[in-house]
Amino acid sequence: MADLIQVTSDDIVALHCAGEDGAMGDATATVIAGGIGLVAAAIGAVIAGRYAERGAKAGGRKAVEAALAQVQGQAATEHWQWVRSQRYQSFAALLAAYTALDEVLARITPEVRAGAPLDDATRDELRRATLELQDRTSLLALWGPDEARTLAYALMQRAVVAVSSLLQVERTPPTTRSPEWSNYEQARGGMIEGYAAFLQRAGEIVRDPMQSVG
Repeated sequence: MADLIQVTSDDIVALHCAGEDGAMGDATATVIAGGIGLVAAAIGAVIAGRYAERGAKAGGRKAVEAALAQVQGQAATEHWQWVRSQRYQSFAALLAAYTALDEVLARITPEVRAGAPLDDATRDELRRATLELQDRTSLLALWGPDEARTLAYALMQRAVVAVSSLLQVERTPPTTRSPEWSNYEQARGGMIEGYAAFLQRAGEIVRDPMQSVG
């Protein structure tokens, strides 16, 4: 009986110890699981933080690129507006120079036809008006477009031919001026045609909102 009781007591002790070990195992497992959970959470936070940092950097780069693109686009627009403004001013200056030269020719042509020699002041006025047209043509060449530049040079060359023809008439004796007058009238007509061609194309360019820079 004592042995039975002893065995039973040992069994109880063993069961008790086993229970305690089980409880300790469960506690240990709980602690380990909790530790793993904390580590996983920490690692997750680090990974999430790195992705967030990368996302922020990427977003920052995109914002900077967008801002730069906007600034560049605005700069290009402002530059184009400035070029177009300069172009319009050069057109107007060329037309004004042509008008001034045309007025001088219209005024002195009857005097030459009447046989009156040109005085120094008139010659100087004619020369200055011609040089002004040449200068304005050169200025327009800076701004284009190419077609307007070509028409401007054609107009200027025809104007120079007309001036030279009139001076040739003035140097020729009145009795033999017929061929020179014919040449002058032809050159004068070419000058007017060149003006009309340039004026028409310049007007089309000014009215065209999609005109090219070239």
